[in-house]
Amino acid sequence: MPDFLSMNPDQTALVLIDLQKGIINMPVAPYDSSTVVSNAARLAKSFRENNGLVVLVHVGSSANGEDMIDVPTDASLGGGERPDDWMEFAPELGPGNEDVIITKKQWGAFYGTDLDLQLRRRGIDTLVMGGIATNFGVESTARDAYERNYAQIFAEDAMTDMSDEAHQFAVENILKRMGRVRSTDEVIKALS
Repeated sequence: MPDFLSMNPDQTALVLIDLQKGIINMPVAPYDSSTVVSNAARLAKSFRENNGLVVLVHVGSSANGEDMIDVPTDASLGGGERPDDWMEFAPELGPGNEDVIITKKQWGAFYGTDLDLQLRRRGIDTLVMGGIATNFGVESTARDAYERNYAQIFAEDAMTDMSDEAHQFAVENILKRMGRVRSTDEVIKALS
């Protein structure tokens, strides 16, 4: 596999998953949330400076929560009372004036949203992905993107998970089979 990474900013979008106040405060590993948000903000700045598209995705529901998935499971992701600012993006991310904002109701950012339409109308064929959590929102979105034939680059240090083991498993066994895994610095270098 070649180590060289290049991308055309006009055809590439940065897609950041669930870097919102209600999620960045959860315990995560191997990277803490502040590192992930900092790296994601660096990526977003570089994309904006190079006229690339930034897509900020957050998960949320209506006030009564009736539009969220409600199926029986053996384990819960948590929940309970959510503060009013739960859906707000980490302030370091913006959003910028030209950013696309996607609100999803489940793990993946494609189902039930206009993400694919927004990307295709802009001629996007490559996605750089980051966010929380690696094996939930990022992986679910990546699987859908793969099925839609998008090339993908995963900024490994701009994503994190509920545990180091979950993150490493997703990166090594899933994401590397759907795209290329690189560092934030490598992505920025290739973009500039």
